Amino acid sequence: MTLDQFRPHVKAYFDPLVSVAVRCGLTPNFFTIAALLASAVAGVMFYLRLEVWGIVAVAFNALCDAMDGAVAREMKIQSRRGDFLEHAVDRYADIFIITGIFAGGMGVSWQIGVFALTGVLMASYLGTQAQAVGVGRYYGGLLGRADRLVLIIVVGIIDLFLPSGIFGLTYLGWMLVIFGTFGHLTAFQRFAFVWRKVK
Repeated sequence: MTLDQFRPHVKAYFDPLVSVAVRCGLTPNFFTIAALLASAVAGVMFYLRLEVWGIVAVAFNALCDAMDGAVAREMKIQSRRGDFLEHAVDRYADIFIITGIFAGGMGVSWQIGVFALTGVLMASYLGTQAQAVGVGRYYGGLLGRADRLVLIIVVGIIDLFLPSGIFGLTYLGWMLVIFGTFGHLTAFQRFAFVWRKVK
């Protein structure tokens, strides 16, 4: 179960923002590119160990990530090109943010960082590869993108107040261990689901 499935339930909270965006002429692609830039800023901030600004940038990335689809639905201009752009941007966002965390010397080894990054990317890849082989896009699994963004924000805040971490690893470090573990488990779940469906 992931937070992605609760998006319809929070629609009412985004409706006022969506209405303002539409009136201002802001397009879905505007929010998609803004999300990409926010993730790049987040990665740089984490790399520079400016954790507060990294967290703020991740929160802005999450907001823009939610807004692009909502605005597209409101304007009735959903398209395969926009969907393709969003997924490409999301993967780069994952790379920017996770790499910034482990490359910035925040008490996280590169081995843990690579473990987390490969888990996240493989889970995402298999979710969309299901569509490529005719099964349809599949988002099942243990840890979705919305979950990861919320965890980065929450754990980042915890890390600010408890920088010493636990058992020799910062809380952001443990978060990346979770990303890697659940990412690879999610990838396996998605692979198994698609394998049963295809002939």
